[in-house]
Amino acid sequence: MTELAIGIDGGGTSCRAAVADRMGKVIGHGKAGPANILSDLENSLINIVESARAALRDAGFKSEAVSTVSAVLGVAGANVGDYGKRIEKALPFKNGRVVTDALISLQGALGDADGVVGAFGTGSVYYARRDGKLRGIGGWGSIVGDQASGARLGRDLLEKSLLAYDEVRPASPLTIKVMAEYGNDPERLVEFAHTARPTDFARYAPAVFEGAAAGDATAIEIIKDAALAIDQSLDVLTWPRCPSVCLLGGLAKAYHPWIADRHKALLSEPKADALQGAVDLAVKLLNEQQRGAA
Repeated sequence: MTELAIGIDGGGTSCRAAVADRMGKVIGHGKAGPANILSDLENSLINIVESARAALRDAGFKSEAVSTVSAVLGVAGANVGDYGKRIEKALPFKNGRVVTDALISLQGALGDADGVVGAFGTGSVYYARRDGKLRGIGGWGSIVGDQASGARLGRDLLEKSLLAYDEVRPASPLTIKVMAEYGNDPERLVEFAHTARPTDFARYAPAVFEGAAAGDATAIEIIKDAALAIDQSLDVLTWPRCPSVCLLGGLAKAYHPWIADRHKALLSEPKADALQGAVDLAVKLLNEQQRGAA
């Protein structure tokens, strides 16, 4: 019997996978394209499986060994409708479990300890463990949620750039730069926005933070609104003796100066990343299955 566990972090930019033995020692890594299951389920499934196969090859196994492993996939949108169940049924693993990206982030950051995490990349989501009980909020996608995510920062910048073009609100160096990118033609910007995916909007996030650091009024307004959304979400999940809050993802460090002091006081460094959290959960699944078969 092959005793391998695979953890997969299905992100909006790429899928990362790691294969471990039953003791949790990571022996191989793999990477493939993005997993936006809400907007592109078919290609997401292809990338998820390919990342697992790449990890197996890196560990010295054949790709076909994917059918013998226990795997945990953490992905945004797993909590929406039946997407999580649909993916579970389509995966080729011997034992597969699909969970939210928030859960693998929590497990990676805190291990089995109590606390709160907020993850900020292309999307955003929050998760808490208190007295062993789990609660998640957010992660609803950038059209109606994912406040403070890279996708929402980019979307908000484009919206405010159009408002500045229409002279509804003051222009700023950043909005002028954005409009110049589209030849100062609002129709070109709107055409882009109507076909853009979350990752396309998210590429503007670094420019928003850079603009805020340089004193750009529009950028500062966008970041303040995002930080307020973070504070409001953390207020829901923290409690008087909450031991720690971890902000995770590519935008996490950039938000540290902007959040409220009550949350800054709780900030701690994560023990590990979301991929390691997925690996930990996959190893637990492997050992559960083996105990059940004994």
